Amino acid sequence: MTTATITSKGQITIPATVRNALGLHTGDRIEFVEVDNGQFAIIAATSPVTALKGLIRKPEQAVSIEQMNAVIAQYGAGEK
Repeated sequence: MTTATITSKGQITIPATVRNALGLHTGDRIEFVEVDNGQFAIIAATSPVTALKGLIRKPEQAVSIEQMNAVIAQYGAGEK
């Protein structure tokens, strides 16, 4: 198990083995995501937005701008 020490300013140095496994480099950002009560995952926040392509499937039927606006107006008015 790899460990790190917290400084008086609340900072840590991420061990080299963890940085390498996450593909982190100087200036990269990381996110701390709570996965359970008191447990967090460290996630590299370095992926470009294009990496999200294909994450959400295409709709079976295309939706027009007018249809989108109608649904937005409906839910914005508090209707369901």
